[in-house]
Amino acid sequence: MGAVGRRRGASSLVLVCTMAVLTAPGLATGMAYAAPAAPAAPASPAAPAAPLPEPGSKSLEQVRKEIEGLYRQAGTATDAYNLAEAETKAQSDKIVEIAKLVVAGKERIAALKNRAGAAARAQYRSGGMPPGAQLALSDDPNQFLDGAGRLRQGEKATSGLLSELDRTQADLQRYATEAGERWATLEANRIKSEESKKQIEEKIKAAEELESKLEAEEKARLIQLEQEAQYKAQTAWLSTGAMKDVNGKATEAGRLAVQFATAQMGKPYKWGAVGPDSYDCSGLTSQAWRAAGKGIPRTSQEQLRLLPKVALKDMRPGDLIIYFDDASHVGMYVGDGAMVHAPRPGRNVTMAGAGSMPIKAVVRPDA
Repeated sequence: MGAVGRRRGASSLVLVCTMAVLTAPGLATGMAYAAPAAPAAPASPAAPAAPLPEPGSKSLEQVRKEIEGLYRQAGTATDAYNLAEAETKAQSDKIVEIAKLVVAGKERIAALKNRAGAAARAQYRSGGMPPGAQLALSDDPNQFLDGAGRLRQGEKATSGLLSELDRTQADLQRYATEAGERWATLEANRIKSEESKKQIEEKIKAAEELESKLEAEEKARLIQLEQEAQYKAQTAWLSTGAMKDVNGKATEAGRLAVQFATAQMGKPYKWGAVGPDSYDCSGLTSQAWRAAGKGIPRTSQEQLRLLPKVALKDMRPGDLIIYFDDASHVGMYVGDGAMVHAPRPGRNVTMAGAGSMPIKAVVRPDA
C-alpha cells in the first residue's frame, strides 16, 4: 500500500473494506486491514479542543480504559448468562422428554396389570385351575400333551409379564430420579442466569454513567481514542508477520457465513441478542453459521471449547477468532486481516482489524 493509502481515514477504511467484502465474488484481496491506515485526523483543524481535565480528575484516556474494562466485564457476564440460558433450555427439553417417558411407562404398567387381571379372572372362572393345567391332568394322552404345552406357555407368559412389569416400574423410578436431578440443575442455571444478568446491568449502567458525563466533543474524541487504540494494536500485530502466510480461501459455507455477518453491519449490539435486529458477539457468529447451514455453540467460550482449533497461518474467511484470555469476545474473520463483530453496548456491528484485540485462538465451524 502506498503513502496515499496509509493516510486514509478510519471511516473511509471501514467503508472500503465493507464494500470489498459485500461486492467481491470470492472475498476480495487487498483489503486495507492487512496494512491499516492511520486513524482519521480531526474533522476541522479550527475545531476547539476538548477542555483540559481539572487537576486530580481522570484524563479522557483513563475514562476510555475504564469504560472499556466495564464493558469487558459485562461481556464476560454476558457469556455466562448466554451459557446458563442455553443449559436451562436443554434441561427443560430433557425434562419434557422424561415426562413423556413417564406417561408412556404408566400406560404400559396399566396395560400389563390389565393382562394380569384378565389371567387371574380366567383362573377364577375355571375353579382356580388354569385351562392348561386341567388339560395337563387329563387321562387322554393327546389332551395331556396339548395341556402340558399350554401350561408351559402360560408359565412363560406370566413370568415375562411380571418381568416386564418390574422393568417398567424400575424405569419409572429412574425417570423420577433423573427428573429430580435435572430440576436441580435447572434451578442452579436460573440462579446463575439471574446473577449474570445483574452483573451485566450493573457494569453497563456504570459505563453509561461514565460516558454520560462527557461533553459532545469529548464523546467524539472518545470514539477517536478507541479507533487509535485499535489501530495501534492492529499495527503491532501485523508487525509480527502474523498475516505473512495467511491466504486461505473460504469454503462455500464460509462464504455464506461471511455474507450474513457483513449484512448485519450497522445493527446495534445488545447482550443476549441473536437477531434479527440486534446481536451480541457470539449471537452474531452463531447466527451467521446457522444461516450457512451449520449449527454451532451459542457462546464464545463454548465455541472455543467445542469447535476445532486451527493455526493462525491456516485461517480462512468464516473462521472465528476468539479474543482475550477468558474467551469473552468473538469475531468472524472475513479476509485480508479484517474481521466483523458486534463490539459492545452502545456500538453497532462493524468491521475491525483481526488483531485489534488480543487473540486467544482461531476455531473452524466447518472443519
